[in-house]
Amino acid sequence: MKKKWLLPIFASFMVLSSIPAMNVDAASPSDVLSTAKKYIDVPYKSGGTTASGFDCSGFTSKVFSELGITLSRTSAGQYNQGTAVSKSNLQVGDLVFFNTSGKGVSHVAIYIGNGQMIGAESSEGVTISSINDPYYWGKRYVGAKRVASFEEEQVAAAVQNTAEVKNAGINFDIYASREEVAVKIAQALGLDTSNTDSGFDDVKPTHPNAGAIAAVRKAGIFSGDQNNKFNPSSPITRSQISLVLVNAFKLQKGNIAKTFSDVQPGTKTGDAVYIMASNGITTGKVDGTYGLADYVSKTHLNLFIQHSIEIYNK
Repeated sequence: MKKKWLLPIFASFMVLSSIPAMNVDAASPSDVLSTAKKYIDVPYKSGGTTASGFDCSGFTSKVFSELGITLSRTSAGQYNQGTAVSKSNLQVGDLVFFNTSGKGVSHVAIYIGNGQMIGAESSEGVTISSINDPYYWGKRYVGAKRVASFEEEQVAAAVQNTAEVKNAGINFDIYASREEVAVKIAQALGLDTSNTDSGFDDVKPTHPNAGAIAAVRKAGIFSGDQNNKFNPSSPITRSQISLVLVNAFKLQKGNIAKTFSDVQPGTKTGDAVYIMASNGITTGKVDGTYGLADYVSKTHLNLFIQHSIEIYNK
């Protein structure tokens, strides 16, 4: 619930007491992630408790109920459950709380690791955000509670590197990968994908999307990292997609005036974001931010490319 005002607190009619965290033998961190992430992009609905629409505490209550755990119905009520956890000791499944109204706890979300949380926000519905976002959430963080201890899963010994570990928790049924972006842009622009020599050390000619990746590199749309890697299976952020789209579709400044509190004009990324916004390709979030570090969902990628094509063809 990314709101500047407080929703009615129905818990005022209830007497809530603090209860200790439970041990949930049947649930693991991956169960928390899979249960919560299946609701990504469900719209925000004040008082909502179902997959047709959630408010913040309705979402957390729904996810935990599917894991066999009963939560209070409100964010304030949930803040009275479990045991307090310091920010430095957060674990997947902990509830994180925020003061978005200036009057106490008014938003709750589920911590999913790597400084990220998933929750129902009025601006985006169920989405993933950073708990340390300096432009909004970081300033409003109140604390965290552990209402259940989820068993850690065994980590496979064959994990290749830390980058793969980080990406393992990302649901690419929801979020777009860099190779998917390359494929969609190559298709949209009608680029020649017959050459499979990508020039990137981590994209061999036998890679299923080598042709598209080679094409976007040749067109100057994508470049690799300092190690000459394309990182095809990595997610792409909203800041990165702005640079890619402006470059790919030769976008110029439009007529729509728009500003974002987390985007600095005069920088390469900032200028790209504002070019997109000035053409109506993006409107940002209702809290006034663009969400530079957020991953791009497949839904938003398709919309961004569709709008970019329309501008490109004018």
